[in-house]
Amino acid sequence: MNSDQVVTRFAPSPTGYLHIGGARTALFNWLYARGRGGKFLLRIEDTDRARSTPEATEAILKGMDWLGLDHDGEVISQFERADRHAEVAHEMLANGHAYKCYATQDEIQAFREQAKAEGKSTLYQSPWRDADPSSHPDAPYVVRLKAPREGITVIEDAVQGTVKIRNDQLDDMICLRSDGTPTYMLAVVVDDHDMGVTHAIRGDDHLNNAARQTLVYQAMGWVVPVWAHIPLIHGPDGKKLSKRHGALGVEEYQAMGYPAQAMRNYLARLGWSHGDDEFFSDAQALEWFDLKGIGKSPARFDFKKLDNLSGQHMAAMEDKAVLTAYEEFRSVTGENVLQPQQRDLLSRALYVLKSSAKTFPQLTEKAHFVLASRPLERDEKADKALDDVSRSILKELTPQLQNGSWDRNTLEGVLNGLAEAHGLKFGKLAAPLRAALAGRAVTPSVFDMMLVLGREETIARLEEASL
Repeated sequence: MNSDQVVTRFAPSPTGYLHIGGARTALFNWLYARGRGGKFLLRIEDTDRARSTPEATEAILKGMDWLGLDHDGEVISQFERADRHAEVAHEMLANGHAYKCYATQDEIQAFREQAKAEGKSTLYQSPWRDADPSSHPDAPYVVRLKAPREGITVIEDAVQGTVKIRNDQLDDMICLRSDGTPTYMLAVVVDDHDMGVTHAIRGDDHLNNAARQTLVYQAMGWVVPVWAHIPLIHGPDGKKLSKRHGALGVEEYQAMGYPAQAMRNYLARLGWSHGDDEFFSDAQALEWFDLKGIGKSPARFDFKKLDNLSGQHMAAMEDKAVLTAYEEFRSVTGENVLQPQQRDLLSRALYVLKSSAKTFPQLTEKAHFVLASRPLERDEKADKALDDVSRSILKELTPQLQNGSWDRNTLEGVLNGLAEAHGLKFGKLAAPLRAALAGRAVTPSVFDMMLVLGREETIARLEEASL
């Protein structure tokens, strides 16, 4: 690996879905690495065997796949590297940076209760820290990191700035449990080092962990990565994002019908900025993204902004990309697979539909005229528009559409001429035409529907409505 190459990682715990906050963390890591020709790695932190599930891992992988966040190499399992983590703990024992602690839970609890009663710090100070090995009993022990008791540990954070933590506030953290299994705090450091991670971009809820983890790097003589602790995402009310604010899992946003491009754009803007730019492409995000643009304050999730960006991306997408994403949306929401004729008509209609829809459910509604088949089911307003007078006018129209060019100018001439012959403004004729062609009162323009449907289908629908 090139020593100058940027290497980032996303390391979720497989205990549920891919949270929207986790998705943003993955995106930031992906953008930073990909924009610099680096590597983006994926590690599943599955050491909590009671809570980790294969289904949750699969949900994370699916969520990242939908967002288009590809990773380099194989997915790494933290649990499967337990032997390596233990090896490092024993190395720290050997070099004097860790020690065996034989204190029982009762002894630790008694220490804390006494310290509390005396108004002292309850951080446990083990009597085994400097004990002579010859005094070690034949009993279970944990391996603790020998943290400095004086001075400060400094975290130079690319987002938070210089963070100083007094060492007397850091305990001798456990690295290896009495059953020989490693703790998360040790495993993270060993994995990041072995994976060559150069930049640890993660939520600022891990900022306090960075001090303890830095001590492990120093104990092993390893290079400390660049820390970048990003603020959490809050709801519109300024409180930590939770289910009461709406969807939390990435798969829910796919099911709500947001294009992946829009989600990438929106998540990138949640806590990061490039001037006043709101709407941007993947290429621009990869070019612009840097750690200096990440703010220190929590970002607020705003569905209105997401909807707005989603609409802009829908309009900007190539028709083929819209169609592919729409079919994926129908698949994950259990909708019927598009029939060849529906797919063909929808493809022809996208030029008029995609600029007015913000989500795929909106696209479905606006595309009703191409997705529906005869006999059309009409809504209440459409039914009212098809009175006896309107039906007779539609009967009169049908023969006029049998011949002549099928283009906008010709169709406008025919329909406006018919309206004029009956002393009507075109708007009065448009309502029954919408009802006949789409079964809806709100539709794309009559002319666009006729052009997309073609002569044969248009006439068939008009004849059906005029009966």
